[in-house]
Amino acid sequence: MIDKKKYKKALDFTYRLHGKQIRKGTSIPYFFHLVSVSTNIIENGGNTDEAIAGLLHDAVEDQGGQKTLRLIQKKFGNKVAKIVNDCTDTDILPKPPWYERKKTYIQNLQYKSQSSLLVSMCDKTHNATCIINDYKRVGKKLWSRFTAKPKQIFWYYESLGNCYFKRLKDKKVLKENFKNLLKDLKKITK
Repeated sequence: MIDKKKYKKALDFTYRLHGKQIRKGTSIPYFFHLVSVSTNIIENGGNTDEAIAGLLHDAVEDQGGQKTLRLIQKKFGNKVAKIVNDCTDTDILPKPPWYERKKTYIQNLQYKSQSSLLVSMCDKTHNATCIINDYKRVGKKLWSRFTAKPKQIFWYYESLGNCYFKRLKDKKVLKENFKNLLKDLKKITK
């Protein structure tokens, strides 16, 4: 059961943090990515803390680093802050190179909690879905949004999938959906 009052507080906080951000290469407010991730968590059996962490999973990376993490901890507790921290690939500005960040994220994912794995997988599921759908809309122009090459992007998602499939317990539907996304990603990143 989701604590709707606590969730609403997190939703409002998320909007204040990310309200001006736009999804890369689109005119879509970034806030809706965060809501989509959180919804996917709830639909896959996630609890209130996991759903809130889904809303805030990019806050440290994109909206203030460790200062923002301390604020999240104060407002929403240690569990939410831990998941958010686990799902952050860097809190350093300028961000380290793409490959370095992603390789470290994958290596560290091996040691994360079930909650952190769920939030990460729901985030990457939405990201992969958007990549595939945007490819269908704009074709190869899509790749200009990324600093990585298409084959590197596939490597990243395939590596994440290997970790999720091995470490995340249960979540059969989520895993099956991710496997299908990997098949589609492979086709468009050749």
